[in-house]
Amino acid sequence: VQKLFGWFGGHGLTTTSQGMGSLGYRPGTLFALVAGATEAGGGLLLALGLLTPLVAAGVVGTMLNAALSVHVKKGFWLANGGYEYTLILGGVAAGLGFTGAGAYSLDHAAGWTLGGTAWGLFAVALGLVIGLATDLYRRRNLAVDRRRSGLADPSAA
Repeated sequence: VQKLFGWFGGHGLTTTSQGMGSLGYRPGTLFALVAGATEAGGGLLLALGLLTPLVAAGVVGTMLNAALSVHVKKGFWLANGGYEYTLILGGVAAGLGFTGAGAYSLDHAAGWTLGGTAWGLFAVALGLVIGLATDLYRRRNLAVDRRRSGLADPSAA
Protein backbone atom coordinates (compact mmCIF):
# COMPACT_ATOMS: atom_id res chain seq x y z
CA VAL A 1 0.00 0.00 0.00
CA GLN A 2 3.05 2.25 0.31
CA LYS A 3 3.74 1.91 -3.42
CA LEU A 4 0.10 2.05 -4.48
CA PHE A 5 -1.42 4.66 -2.19
CA GLY A 6 1.45 6.28 -0.28
CA TRP A 7 0.18 4.92 3.03
CA PHE A 8 2.52 4.32 6.00
CA GLY A 9 5.18 6.70 4.73
CA GLY A 10 5.22 5.40 1.17
CA HIS A 11 5.71 7.42 -1.99
CA GLY A 12 2.49 6.54 -3.81
CA LEU A 13 2.00 5.34 -7.35
CA THR A 14 3.31 8.36 -9.27
CA THR A 15 6.65 8.59 -7.48
CA THR A 16 7.02 4.80 -7.33
CA SER A 17 6.35 4.61 -11.09
CA GLN A 18 9.10 7.14 -11.77
CA GLY A 19 11.51 5.26 -9.53
CA MET A 20 10.68 1.92 -11.14
CA GLY A 21 11.21 3.42 -14.58
CA SER A 22 14.61 4.80 -13.60
CA LEU A 23 15.63 1.33 -12.40
CA GLY A 24 14.80 -0.12 -15.84
CA TYR A 25 11.32 -1.44 -15.08
CA ARG A 26 9.34 -0.01 -17.95
CA PRO A 27 6.63 0.97 -18.24
CA GLY A 28 7.15 2.22 -14.69
CA THR A 29 3.46 2.47 -13.85
CA LEU A 30 2.80 -1.14 -14.82
CA PHE A 31 5.73 -2.43 -12.79
CA ALA A 32 4.80 -0.23 -9.81
CA LEU A 33 1.25 -1.60 -9.92
CA VAL A 34 2.48 -5.20 -10.18
CA ALA A 35 5.03 -4.77 -7.37
CA GLY A 36 2.53 -2.99 -5.11
CA ALA A 37 -0.24 -5.49 -5.82
CA THR A 38 2.10 -8.42 -5.25
CA GLU A 39 3.40 -7.01 -1.98
CA ALA A 40 0.04 -5.83 -0.58
CA GLY A 41 -2.17 -8.50 -2.12
CA GLY A 42 0.40 -11.22 -1.57
CA GLY A 43 0.74 -10.29 2.07
CA LEU A 44 -3.02 -10.36 2.52
CA LEU A 45 -3.39 -13.70 0.72
CA LEU A 46 -0.55 -15.21 2.75
CA ALA A 47 -2.20 -13.98 5.95
CA LEU A 48 -5.51 -15.55 4.85
CA GLY A 49 -3.74 -18.69 3.65
CA LEU A 50 -5.22 -18.62 0.16
CA LEU A 51 -3.37 -20.04 -2.88
CA THR A 52 -0.28 -20.15 -0.71
CA PRO A 53 2.34 -21.64 -3.10
CA LEU A 54 1.34 -19.34 -5.96
CA VAL A 55 1.38 -16.26 -3.74
CA ALA A 56 4.68 -17.38 -2.21
CA ALA A 57 6.17 -17.55 -5.72
CA GLY A 58 5.03 -13.99 -6.42
CA VAL A 59 6.58 -12.70 -3.20
CA VAL A 60 9.84 -14.59 -3.85
CA GLY A 61 10.06 -13.07 -7.35
CA THR A 62 9.23 -9.58 -6.15
CA MET A 63 11.73 -9.70 -3.29
CA LEU A 64 14.41 -11.07 -5.63
CA ASN A 65 13.87 -8.06 -7.90
CA ALA A 66 13.92 -5.62 -4.99
CA ALA A 67 17.18 -7.13 -3.78
CA LEU A 68 18.88 -7.21 -7.18
CA SER A 69 17.76 -3.78 -8.37
CA VAL A 70 18.24 -1.73 -5.20
CA HIS A 71 19.57 -3.51 -2.14
CA VAL A 72 22.46 -5.86 -3.05
CA LYS A 73 24.86 -3.05 -3.91
CA LYS A 74 24.28 -1.59 -0.43
CA GLY A 75 25.41 -4.68 1.44
CA PHE A 76 23.54 -7.03 3.74
CA TRP A 77 22.18 -4.90 6.59
CA LEU A 78 18.86 -3.10 6.20
CA ALA A 79 20.18 -0.16 8.24
CA ASN A 80 22.47 0.59 5.27
CA GLY A 81 19.72 -0.07 2.69
CA GLY A 82 20.90 -3.67 2.21
CA TYR A 83 19.08 -6.81 1.23
CA GLU A 84 18.54 -8.28 4.72
CA TYR A 85 14.80 -7.55 4.84
CA THR A 86 14.04 -8.65 1.27
CA LEU A 87 15.91 -11.90 1.97
CA ILE A 88 13.84 -12.48 5.10
CA LEU A 89 10.53 -11.76 3.34
CA GLY A 90 11.45 -13.96 0.37
CA GLY A 91 12.66 -16.73 2.67
CA VAL A 92 9.50 -16.67 4.78
CA ALA A 93 7.37 -16.79 1.63
CA ALA A 94 9.41 -19.72 0.31
CA GLY A 95 9.02 -21.47 3.65
CA LEU A 96 5.25 -21.07 3.48
CA GLY A 97 5.38 -22.63 0.03
CA PHE A 98 6.82 -25.74 1.68
CA THR A 99 4.74 -25.83 4.85
CA GLY A 100 1.43 -24.68 3.42
CA ALA A 101 -0.85 -22.27 5.19
CA GLY A 102 -1.97 -24.57 8.00
CA ALA A 103 -5.23 -25.63 9.58
CA TYR A 104 -6.60 -22.10 10.03
CA SER A 105 -6.45 -21.02 6.41
CA LEU A 106 -8.71 -20.62 3.42
CA ASP A 107 -6.68 -23.27 1.58
CA HIS A 108 -7.49 -25.75 4.35
CA ALA A 109 -11.15 -24.63 4.49
CA ALA A 110 -11.41 -25.31 0.76
CA GLY A 111 -9.96 -28.80 1.29
CA TRP A 112 -6.71 -28.02 -0.54
CA THR A 113 -3.44 -29.53 0.62
CA LEU A 114 -1.01 -27.00 -0.81
CA GLY A 115 2.11 -27.74 1.20
CA GLY A 116 4.99 -30.16 1.09
CA THR A 117 8.17 -30.58 -0.89
CA ALA A 118 6.61 -30.51 -4.34
CA TRP A 119 4.58 -27.35 -3.65
CA GLY A 120 7.55 -25.69 -1.99
CA LEU A 121 9.86 -26.45 -4.90
CA PHE A 122 7.18 -25.20 -7.29
CA ALA A 123 6.88 -21.92 -5.35
CA VAL A 124 10.64 -21.34 -5.17
CA ALA A 125 11.27 -22.35 -8.80
CA LEU A 126 8.43 -20.21 -10.16
CA GLY A 127 9.50 -17.27 -8.01
CA LEU A 128 13.10 -17.55 -9.21
CA VAL A 129 12.08 -17.86 -12.87
CA ILE A 130 9.73 -14.86 -12.67
CA GLY A 131 12.24 -12.84 -10.66
CA LEU A 132 15.23 -13.58 -12.86
CA ALA A 133 13.31 -13.06 -16.11
CA THR A 134 12.07 -9.69 -14.85
CA ASP A 135 15.56 -8.70 -13.73
CA LEU A 136 17.00 -9.64 -17.15
CA TYR A 137 14.34 -7.46 -18.80
CA ARG A 138 15.28 -4.59 -16.46
CA ARG A 139 19.00 -5.01 -17.17
CA ARG A 140 18.36 -5.06 -20.91
CA ASN A 141 16.47 -1.77 -20.63
CA LEU A 142 19.35 -0.22 -18.70
CA ALA A 143 21.87 -1.47 -21.29
CA VAL A 144 19.80 0.08 -24.08
CA ASP A 145 19.73 3.34 -22.13
CA ARG A 146 23.54 3.29 -21.76
CA ARG A 147 24.03 2.63 -25.47
CA ARG A 148 21.64 5.42 -26.40
CA SER A 149 23.37 7.88 -24.10
CA GLY A 150 26.78 6.99 -25.51
CA LEU A 151 28.12 5.78 -22.16
CA ALA A 152 28.70 2.22 -23.30
CA ASP A 153 31.73 1.23 -25.36
CA PRO A 154 30.37 0.19 -28.78
CA SER A 155 33.27 -2.22 -29.27
CA ALA A 156 32.20 -4.18 -26.15
CA ALA A 157 28.92 -5.22 -27.75
